[in-house]
Amino acid sequence: MTRLIDTLLKTLDKRVETGARTAARSLGRRSFMAKAGASVLGAAVATPILPFDRRAHASELPEDECSYWRHCALDGNLCSTSGGSLTQCPPGSSASSVSWVGTCSNPDDGKDYLVAYNDCCGKPSVASATFCYTSEGERPGYRMGLYNDINWCMANTDKGYHCTVSVVVGLAE
Repeated sequence: MTRLIDTLLKTLDKRVETGARTAARSLGRRSFMAKAGASVLGAAVATPILPFDRRAHASELPEDECSYWRHCALDGNLCSTSGGSLTQCPPGSSASSVSWVGTCSNPDDGKDYLVAYNDCCGKPSVASATFCYTSEGERPGYRMGLYNDINWCMANTDKGYHCTVSVVVGLAE
């Protein structure tokens, strides 16, 4: 029985050694790097260059204009011209705890989006800020979440109005 096991182990050892030597001859580090480089280069050449849609930024208006699509239901000063950005309040002010919502159509993709308008509170208004009154689809005052003629800073401790941000919250359905 030991002779059978010895023969089996010698045969197994010989096959593993032969396989390792063959692999070392054909799969060295340099040949691996050469083959990997050739395959990456070949994949780069073979990959078709997809068309690039340049319309996405061609018709886009600047964010600091009232005609920008996100400002369709905005009534107030733009934060992008008051020291903040389209979606962030300027330093020293805080977003209102409550907001109103509008449904705006993006002309670039033809979809309607829900846009939340938050007043930024706690600082005085900037005289040179762009004031927009684009109240598309405005509802009467009894529909509080859709009415934009209210000082929404009333829920904050700092009640002074500064500007308004426009945040896309999702697709309208």
